[in-house]
Amino acid sequence: MSIFFHEQLYRSSAVMSLVKNFPVTVCGAGALGANIVESLARSGFCQLRVVDRDRIEERNLSTQPYYRSDIGAFKAKILANNLYRALSVSIDAHSKELTPANVDRLLANSALAIDTFDNSVGRQAVKDYCASASIPCVHVGLAADYSEIIWNQHYRVPTAANDDVCDYPLARNLVMLTVSVACEVIVTFAATQEQQNLTCTIRDFAVKPLIL
Repeated sequence: MSIFFHEQLYRSSAVMSLVKNFPVTVCGAGALGANIVESLARSGFCQLRVVDRDRIEERNLSTQPYYRSDIGAFKAKILANNLYRALSVSIDAHSKELTPANVDRLLANSALAIDTFDNSVGRQAVKDYCASASIPCVHVGLAADYSEIIWNQHYRVPTAANDDVCDYPLARNLVMLTVSVACEVIVTFAATQEQQNLTCTIRDFAVKPLIL
């Protein structure tokens, strides 16, 4: 029996075949990125790449799929190791900073880029390169009790004043709600090419189309 048995019953064999061969690069392996990679891998995506320069810290453990024994190790490498052990899916992991100088190599051959970075330089590099190379790109971000999933042509990079702030409030349930919605947007795009822009708010459990 396939490890994707239940997913295939829900999606159909045709959709499962599409996602299996759909190359995705996830930029960031933090609260959003790491959980998105795990969810996509467990949904049948088998051509995944993840790019993240950071190492695991204790404060990451409540919102990210890492263990106390992983503290100090590179996020991208540990994520790839864990998912290979769980699913025998090989994740192409890059433990390095994405910059305008290397973005072309790190996003090469991607059918979709997913930006979950916590810094404006990385987000801008992804946005600009995807626009110039005609690579579909969806940006996923959150703050306080609000999150959004926005496709590249509608996205504005946040100010650098909000970059990588360590003491912002963050609820695991908002992370997981956002990840679930984002992954459904990604599956829909892989299957139909439809691009959905959405917002999520945790206090009222609302998922709404983003009015552009």
